Amino acid sequence: MAVRPVFDKQDQLDKIASGLLEGEQLIAVYDAIGAGTGFIGITDRRVIVQDNSFVGKKVAVTSIPYSRITSVSVLSNKSMMGQFFSTSSIAVHSSGQTYEVEFRGNEKAHHVHQVILWHITK
Repeated sequence: MAVRPVFDKQDQLDKIASGLLEGEQLIAVYDAIGAGTGFIGITDRRVIVQDNSFVGKKVAVTSIPYSRITSVSVLSNKSMMGQFFSTSSIAVHSSGQTYEVEFRGNEKAHHVHQVILWHITK
């Protein structure tokens, strides 16, 4: 039974959906705010990050298989400590690279964090 993905913007969903592998299930596509990242997609096989920070207006869409993710972090400033998911930012660590994503709302950060954590700890 296919689960209907949650998303912020239809064009971002369409972009991710067009690049799915056969049998891959899309879970969510969330818009990102702040410098660099355009959006993040999560599937049952990988995390997909669009990075808009390349020179010359180049854009990278990077796929990170869950097996290559070493950790996922919740980012917060010191004033938020003790309120684990009062933040709207996460960091995904893979092969020496860190991808930071800031969301429009802490519930989206929590959702992405939990999905990634589930996949890397199973």
